[in-house]
Amino acid sequence: MAPHGPIGVGEVAPDFTLVDTHGTPVHLGDLRGSPVVLVFMPGAFTGTCTGEICALRDNLSLFEAAGVRLLVVACDSAPTLRAWAEHEGASLELLSDFWPHGAVTAGYGVFDADRGRALRGSFLIDADGVVRWSVVNVAGQARDLAGYRAALALL
Repeated sequence: MAPHGPIGVGEVAPDFTLVDTHGTPVHLGDLRGSPVVLVFMPGAFTGTCTGEICALRDNLSLFEAAGVRLLVVACDSAPTLRAWAEHEGASLELLSDFWPHGAVTAGYGVFDADRGRALRGSFLIDADGVVRWSVVNVAGQARDLAGYRAALALL
């Protein structure tokens, strides 16, 4: 994990540009004006992450109804994330933080340098780019959809 831990509520979310599963750059700064939920996943094709991505896939309407853009970030390569999304039938926006490895994830304070992967962190960023809610779970502990519902109710 980063030396100071995850960024906190009330802080401005660090800006970034990452590529999606088709190599298209997604720039967080371009999304200002609408809220965003960033979901950091430890790894594609792993049990808990697959359960979480399927839960997000099956409940995408919660985010859409709130006008929130959902972005899933992992330190896997874009082709790996594309294969994972296709395998799970997930039309979610998956972003690759592969190179420089975990740089964006580290900027949010949720990079596990010992394992080279993200911690299980989620951040709700408001339309002005300020973090309004966050959760970081220990390895193997899935995030609860009730937490996302409560976060979306803050908007």
